[in-house]
Amino acid sequence: MSVVLSRISVDPTVCHGKPCIKGTRIMVSQILDLLEGGLLPEHIASDDYFPGITVEDVRACIAFANSLVKNEEIHLVEPEKVTR
Repeated sequence: MSVVLSRISVDPTVCHGKPCIKGTRIMVSQILDLLEGGLLPEHIASDDYFPGITVEDVRACIAFANSLVKNEEIHLVEPEKVTR
């Protein structure tokens, strides 16, 4: 997690407190959206998308999201039956 903490920041005065790549206003969610869309970390870190970020920054976004999911406790709730 130390690599993630060195590359991801959460500041209430930047992007409404959403996690961002440190020193930027590029939100972790933006990077995850691009990855979901099929872009490779190398493409995202290129000058065509976000000049100044690195592949390691993109990987830190993935690691950050992974750490959130690993620590999440999920409770499944059965939907209520609709009566008419």
